[in-house]
Amino acid sequence: MGRVRIGSQLLLAGGSLLAIAAPASAQQNQQANDANRVGQSQAEGQQPDQSTIIVTGTRRIDRTVADSPVPVDVISAQSLSNTGFTEVNRALNQEVPSFNFPQPSITDGTDVIRPATLRGLGPDQTLVLLNGKRRHTSSLLNINGSVGRGTSAVDINLIPTVALQRVEVLRDGAAAQYGSDAIAGVINFQLRNSRSGGRASVTYGEYDTHVGGVQGYSGVQTTAAGTPVLAPDGTLALTSTGRDIKRNDGATATLAAVVGLPLGARGQINIAGEYQNRNATHRTGADPRRQYNLLAGGVLDTRELSFNRFSHIYGDPATHDYKLFANYSLPLGEAELYGFSTLNRRRGLSAGFYRLANDARNVPSIYPNGFLPLIGTLTRDYATTLGVRGELAGFRWDLSGQYGRDKVDFTIKNSLNRSFGAASQTQFDSGGLKYSQALFNLDVSRDIALAFTSKTTISAGAEYRRELFDIRPGELASYANGPAGGAPGAQVFPGFQPTIAGQSVADPHKRHNVSAYAEVDSDITKAINVQGALRYEDYSDFGSKLNWKLAGRFEPVSGIALRASASTGFRAPSLQQQFYAAQATNNVNGILLDTVTLPVNNPAALALGAQPLKPERSRALSGGVVFTAVPRLSITVDAYQIKIRDRIVVTENLGAFGTTAQNNAVRALLASAGFPSVTAARFFINGIDTRTRGLDVVATYRAPGTYLGGRINLTGGLNLNKTRITRNNASLGALATIPGLVLFGRQESLRIEQGQPRSKLNGSLDYDAGRLGGTIRATRYGKVLGAGSEPFLDVPLSAKTITDLEVRFKPFGGDRLVLALGGNNIFDVYPDNVPRGRGVDPLTGLARNDPATNYVAPFSNFSPFGFNGRFLYGRLSVNF
Repeated sequence: MGRVRIGSQLLLAGGSLLAIAAPASAQQNQQANDANRVGQSQAEGQQPDQSTIIVTGTRRIDRTVADSPVPVDVISAQSLSNTGFTEVNRALNQEVPSFNFPQPSITDGTDVIRPATLRGLGPDQTLVLLNGKRRHTSSLLNINGSVGRGTSAVDINLIPTVALQRVEVLRDGAAAQYGSDAIAGVINFQLRNSRSGGRASVTYGEYDTHVGGVQGYSGVQTTAAGTPVLAPDGTLALTSTGRDIKRNDGATATLAAVVGLPLGARGQINIAGEYQNRNATHRTGADPRRQYNLLAGGVLDTRELSFNRFSHIYGDPATHDYKLFANYSLPLGEAELYGFSTLNRRRGLSAGFYRLANDARNVPSIYPNGFLPLIGTLTRDYATTLGVRGELAGFRWDLSGQYGRDKVDFTIKNSLNRSFGAASQTQFDSGGLKYSQALFNLDVSRDIALAFTSKTTISAGAEYRRELFDIRPGELASYANGPAGGAPGAQVFPGFQPTIAGQSVADPHKRHNVSAYAEVDSDITKAINVQGALRYEDYSDFGSKLNWKLAGRFEPVSGIALRASASTGFRAPSLQQQFYAAQATNNVNGILLDTVTLPVNNPAALALGAQPLKPERSRALSGGVVFTAVPRLSITVDAYQIKIRDRIVVTENLGAFGTTAQNNAVRALLASAGFPSVTAARFFINGIDTRTRGLDVVATYRAPGTYLGGRINLTGGLNLNKTRITRNNASLGALATIPGLVLFGRQESLRIEQGQPRSKLNGSLDYDAGRLGGTIRATRYGKVLGAGSEPFLDVPLSAKTITDLEVRFKPFGGDRLVLALGGNNIFDVYPDNVPRGRGVDPLTGLARNDPATNYVAPFSNFSPFGFNGRFLYGRLSVNF
């Protein structure tokens, strides 16, 4: 009811403004029409150039890519669609050098809702906009071993490519302009807004690959007496086929369409829909571990000989996506009513590690051969925005309200609760997560004439935002400790409990904030531009912040310009980081430990020294050169430094992985506070400071005339990036009394410092000869360190180059019908294998015995291009 009342007040306020709007809005309507024409030309295949007007990073209405004081990349929808991947994140990973999209596996919900990063920072340190409006984040907290651990980010893959007109990527801090999260930059997805025409496409593809370094096997080696032959690391010796296994899987079918229709004489509505069905990929290796107990005399159970040792699912999960987007605008007198709505539904099915038949967590009467527990993820997401804009007495104004909600529910299949023994059920409702955001904006800007400037635009605005995060507990059997003993809860994903360490987790958590900003964008002369912004934010849970930004551009010679910026920024701690709570029982060296993730206000967390989370604070500097002196050639070079204080991270599992003395000391603190059943805990802290330095180079060239009967466009980009932790919070409350205790350890530190590529280089060539066209693209991903818990478990990943090729044919000329055939990663490149078995560490030269699970997970989750191999596809597109 509260939202209805607020929405009614918004519409009444908008109606009042409409009633007094002056006819001076003709200029703005013309500019909107111009923007529509730009979007339509790009949808027909014309790529953005330096004269493209941008709307991200400025509130000027005539700012182009070339004269922006900060770097902005513009990617057309056509460019995003010239690939076999229909997920936006994968397409952007090919287009933007500073964009990183690893594709982890066996990381629970993160398998299905995968985060992306910009400039080597966290997924939640990039602000995502849709039509210039803040997009709500996913309710999921990435809590497992992936890049972006401990973050909640926008689920970009919910946006269908077919709905887009273009994407603008601002590679600069912009918190003073847009508020929280815009530390690394801003990605603005602009929806198609044409009054006519449309596009429909059918894409089908699948992986055709030989899995690098993962060989097949023909059997288990035994002696004549039937006892097993062991490999040097103690696992069963398998007879290898000597050939990498071949996989044809991951079949993906995508149906997508968008249509633009007129609304009245000047309005429009664009409706876009997409359905995607993706099958799982299997990149697991053969599991050489003994699955069954030995028989009398140490003889191997004969079931070992017939057991299918490719028992895991390691790769992409199976997903079904439904996406429906609408974008509309309608002139009302001299103003304009506009809005856009999105509706998404995604089902995903991923897996954990296989529970062996002889595993203590198994109940043989239910699963005599062991079992592979599955995590079913259901995401339901919707959002709507409604606004009015116009011009009054020379002031352009925009009043809008929006609401978005993301809900993720978990169903655990093919599992059991060991503590109930043979009476356990095998499917569980493990509960779910919900996040919502309501937001109201008023933006006003005006061009003013100042005697000492060529042109000046002043802008101001205010915003109100309300957020809510809620945890829905699972059914009793999904988390309960039954009478049979052993590990309680549904295997692989125990249900969310109603209470953890005496605190209810089911209470909804809310906060709100209000903000106001002012911005000036002034052309002092035709050669000098200066931009400045101030933004004040006041949050109900941690207080207020004031941020500023200064940027400038100087073009001493036509076609050669210098630009620079300096800014402060911040990221508010998410409600998920403040209030997420979960409990699981982990097997650590044969001992079952009750491990909990605690909210910072939980009594057990407070006993260990947890404190209210503060916002992350940043200071950013950038400087660069823009070269456009040669016709049809553009080169930009930008260096940057981003320092972040009080970054929010999750602690180690305190009480589980320290020394015996340290673990006992942690448990003693918990017991003295009244929580003797909690044996290990972790929570979020403002734990580290970091410094990120990097360089971005982007070049485009449109060849004049024709070559081989067609037009050629060349693009290239380079990102160099290095992050260092400059401070690590080594002491916290009562934990500071425990000698040598590590709050944020080596593994997590290396995840931040070296878990993303130090360099990324991409280049592409687009060819268009009328009926025949094509795209060839190559991306070189620099080295990555997949960090283990100890130095000898580190997995260095060397640089790899991925090549994509697409050929397009237009049988009738024009763009009416387009047939495309192509391949992503056509040379079937894989990341380096995770070391397996008994060997020598490549870094230290010491002997090492790698975990047996490395056989079944032969590639690192840190690979920046995943580990699926060659993808072949075909696409049929109809433009109308």
